[in-house]
Amino acid sequence: LTGVLDDCLCDIESIDDFNTFKIFPKIQKLQERDYFRYYKVNLKRPCPFWADDGHCSIKDCHVEPCPESKIPVGIKAGSSNKYSKAANNSKELEDCEQANKLGAVNSTLSNQSKEAFIDWARYDDSQDHFCELDDERSPDAQYVDLLLNPERYTGYKGPSAWRVWNSIYEENCFKPRSVYRPLNPLAPSRGESFYTWLEGLCLEKRVFYKLISGLHASINLHLCANYLLEETWGKPRWGPNVKEFTRRFDPVETKGEGPRRLKNLYFLYLIELRALSKVAPYFERSVVDLYTGNGHEDAESKALLLDIFRDTKSFHMHFDEKSMFAGDKKGAKSLKEEFRLHFKNISRIMDCVGCDKCRLWGKLQTQGLGTALKILFSEKEIQSLPEHSPSKGFQLTRQEIVALVNAFGR
Repeated sequence: LTGVLDDCLCDIESIDDFNTFKIFPKIQKLQERDYFRYYKVNLKRPCPFWADDGHCSIKDCHVEPCPESKIPVGIKAGSSNKYSKAANNSKELEDCEQANKLGAVNSTLSNQSKEAFIDWARYDDSQDHFCELDDERSPDAQYVDLLLNPERYTGYKGPSAWRVWNSIYEENCFKPRSVYRPLNPLAPSRGESFYTWLEGLCLEKRVFYKLISGLHASINLHLCANYLLEETWGKPRWGPNVKEFTRRFDPVETKGEGPRRLKNLYFLYLIELRALSKVAPYFERSVVDLYTGNGHEDAESKALLLDIFRDTKSFHMHFDEKSMFAGDKKGAKSLKEEFRLHFKNISRIMDCVGCDKCRLWGKLQTQGLGTALKILFSEKEIQSLPEHSPSKGFQLTRQEIVALVNAFGR
């Protein structure tokens, strides 16, 4: 994949270079920190659109706790910083993974972590724009350790998975009434006419389609990169599946479609990168803490995040979101509202995913993108934030922050 991306003045080589040497190593470190590794999610919310038929085609996709002896130390309040090393002890994590059957979500947390989460909840203000948020007070909502539950291929496929993506593309991407052919890139009978039609859409609707396609490509790439290669004697072996990658992205096997999908992934990267550079002033204020109860760790996490923001600002080929919703005020406002509602609906469709691990990462990445869009459409509010008092007009909950960083990390 080479060359310039559509709808922005940016080339793939520059993004690769910038990401590999500047952003990726730092984002990876940030995702391992306590503030960013725990995500609260309700995996039991019913699918609002059809009777729940989707079950993993593998042994077990439900939440299965680790044995008590294997629970990672997690977060401890107080000034001691020794727990970080213990919490990331890879031997314990491996044992924990083995204790889980394939695809199960590991929901173990220490008591200290639970206490820290109660404190975090006090820091949160639950207003949201682009996503249907889980009710964090629901007894079904639980914290999940993202490091113990990596995104990977679990065997979830077939009609249930197809229906989720079909619903996302067909019912939530904008499409003129004259187009009867399927939007789903996995559907047969696509041709150049589809792209001629896509180019004919206004920029905003093109952007929406590309973001959803980029999200789809991102998820598929992770499944190919971390695939269940074999399971011998009950020990699964995960790794890259080149054949599967080729099937989904090779120009010949996809009739030229694969490279377009990958370009949309780069486009998604640019949108989320732009959001990070725009939200920096929110975090640069002294009143914003990445609070876990451990002052030393919190200060380090914030310093690392601000360092990433400096890098994002140094990137010289950002997507220009000012070109979006720039028409007459009334038309722009209704289009933005339509955009928001479409996206909100997609976040609800994620509750229809039949495999818990896939649902977890689907919800997290959708919320991360929703948060990026919320930031891009709140520039004025962010710029006028007070330095020494709580935010008025623009607020991010801890959930949104964790989703944004982890989605961009993906």
